[in-house]
Amino acid sequence: MTAGNAARLARIGTGGRYLVVPMDHGLTMGPVTGLTDLESTVDAITAGGADAVLTQKGVAGRVHGNLNGSGFIVHLNGSTTIGPDEEDKRPTGTVEDAVRAGADAVSFHINVGSQYEPDQLSQLAEVTSDAERLGMPVLAMAYARGDGIDESDPDALAHAVRLAEEVGADLIKTAYSGDAESFERVATAASKPVLIAGGSKGTDRETLAMVEGAIEGGAAGVSMGRSIFQHESPEAITQAISAVVHDDASADDAAERAGLAVDI
Repeated sequence: MTAGNAARLARIGTGGRYLVVPMDHGLTMGPVTGLTDLESTVDAITAGGADAVLTQKGVAGRVHGNLNGSGFIVHLNGSTTIGPDEEDKRPTGTVEDAVRAGADAVSFHINVGSQYEPDQLSQLAEVTSDAERLGMPVLAMAYARGDGIDESDPDALAHAVRLAEEVGADLIKTAYSGDAESFERVATAASKPVLIAGGSKGTDRETLAMVEGAIEGGAAGVSMGRSIFQHESPEAITQAISAVVHDDASADDAAERAGLAVDI
């Protein structure tokens, strides 16, 4: 690891734990709730304790100035919900584009087990090579997705996570397997930090319990979007998730600290 890579990793995490909020859904889903006024949402989330936010390169100018000292990650591929196949993620930028956009890291999505895996694997390998040359960390979003694949199967997730490390990722995001015990299989599949995705927006109790289970199972944090940026109080839910990720707080304690009213 180069000095630049280590320095940039430190900007997107805290003490080896990570609370990343992906907000690239404007490309995927359009100007959905929470992303129309991107500036205010970024400000609230980072004020709440997010280590980093993640967007596509084109809105970087709307992110900077609202980060409150947090890091910035540029996502380098994507697809849309109205296109022919949402799983067919295509490149949307380069590592050099991310450098020009002021990024501290880049991210790239790969669907392991899908018909698009071969192209996405080659593209991820190219991204990690370019990033290594520039001292830029890579967050690989490695999901187990394809015909006949259980997307929460710990063995399939472990394969996706290990693939990401083998190709050169510094951080790896994947789906949660559903409980702490099974997620240990996933978290130990690679020597790099493994983060869980948020998935579909749930209740505050469900969200915090999922994060608590993941941390118990060895996750190094979360990369969670809609459950945070579409929350009625993005700052409060970020504070609660941060307490679980960074302070090992229980779901109930974290909710109380953040002033969230959840059924305990």
